[in-house]
Amino acid sequence: MDASATTSQPDARTRILDAVERIVQARGVTGLTLEAAAREAGVSKGGLLYHFGSKEALLTGLMERLAAFMGSEFDNGVRLQPEGPGRVARAMIAWAFGEGDCVPGEERHDRAAAVFLAAFHHDPALLDPMRAVMARIKAELLSDGIPPGPALAILTATDGLFNAHVFGLYRASEAELSALRATLEQLLEART
Repeated sequence: MDASATTSQPDARTRILDAVERIVQARGVTGLTLEAAAREAGVSKGGLLYHFGSKEALLTGLMERLAAFMGSEFDNGVRLQPEGPGRVARAMIAWAFGEGDCVPGEERHDRAAAVFLAAFHHDPALLDPMRAVMARIKAELLSDGIPPGPALAILTATDGLFNAHVFGLYRASEAELSALRATLEQLLEART
């Protein structure tokens, strides 16, 4: 067998979590059963149970993976910014406006949003891994060398964009997004 073929195939745990994401996005948590997850992932029920012993374990695994994904995206965004005061805030702005790998509306982000909402609906405690990531992001932003007011305004505005997308509350036009970004950048530049 070609070694590159084996490295491109996701492992069973990843296939299971990918399958669970698809199920949750399409049918919500009520459509998620161990049998449906095993069938969708192409593994036996025993294989699924080896990795995840319950529906709650599947949802916990999804939230842990989502938290790792979000934390990694944030960390990568920070690394792309020049060092110095406002680095984390610049990364938050770039992230919110779809620079780099974080483009709102991409399938991966839409699936993540579905998982987030479904987990919250099933058991709000499942969001604890995401709460930890967001607490870390907030702490880094508040120690970014800019005053807390502008830092929190940037965090709140970027979170608002994300939530508007996740919940389908509104779609900002390109002109509106451009104006918002310019305002956030002016707020940041006035403080660095």
